[in-house]
Amino acid sequence: MGKHLPAADPLLRLQASITARDDRLLGWLYDHGVLTTDQIAAALFPSLDFTQRRLRRLTLLRAVDRFRPNKADGGSHPYHYVLDQLGYDHVHVQRGLPRGRRDQARRRKHSLTRRPDLPHLLGGNQVFIDLAAHARTHPDSDLVRWQPASAYHEPGTLYRKGGDPQIIIAGATGFPRPDGAGIWTERGRSVPFFLEYDTSGENLQVLIDKIIRYERLYLLSTWAWPVLFHLPSARREANLHHRLAGTDPKAVIATTTAELRTARAASPAHQIWQLPGRTGRHRLIDLPYTDTHHDDQYPTRHQPTPDERTA
Repeated sequence: MGKHLPAADPLLRLQASITARDDRLLGWLYDHGVLTTDQIAAALFPSLDFTQRRLRRLTLLRAVDRFRPNKADGGSHPYHYVLDQLGYDHVHVQRGLPRGRRDQARRRKHSLTRRPDLPHLLGGNQVFIDLAAHARTHPDSDLVRWQPASAYHEPGTLYRKGGDPQIIIAGATGFPRPDGAGIWTERGRSVPFFLEYDTSGENLQVLIDKIIRYERLYLLSTWAWPVLFHLPSARREANLHHRLAGTDPKAVIATTTAELRTARAASPAHQIWQLPGRTGRHRLIDLPYTDTHHDDQYPTRHQPTPDERTA
């Protein structure tokens, strides 16, 4: 009798079946935890039907898993996707990382399904998803980097050569812990930024305290990225700008609102960002920043002067 052939390794079978687009999705889920069907469709696929078929395939391959949180008023939300264990193993191989725990996917899925701030996590992810969706239909633009909040939780992650070592000594508590960070490129220029995603669940003073931390980073470092405050309402935005009136923050603070974006059907790349003490709104790509290290890696162009920015 002939010998039985060994069963194909599940990870090798997965790697033989996925595309570059799948790779990007698995990397996002590894870094950012969870994305909904609609978010994945908007950023990566030509249609919702195409998205659902591909996600079913990735689920069968054990690259991803999914859950549906219940709504408070009955019914359930769309499917939320997370990495399954083979998805974790694939990302670790792709990034040259040691093989993770065998129950890593199960533990993280349980953590996410019970996470009280899951809407906040999804909302922050949505801002980056909207940029990726904009880039998918605008070939002259790209979201070239999307970092999670966890990238800035360790002491020293905000320190660069030439800055004050106090940035390391003080640790993460004395300096910003953004909800995410990215680099947006458009028509020959790139701008790096931090994101603070606000749901109005916190007192306005919490936002002021966050700005104070960015001010401290600015004063002790050699670089300053725009800090994007994505607020829920025009009232919340007006109250924040009122509190900032006359303070002349050195950090670059830019605000927009979910209300404004909905009314204009605007992506974060559009002309929706307001600078304290300045008139008008600005496109993301036109926000000013200081970062010579960034300029060495990504294309830039003339930085507008204060008079040009307020024109």
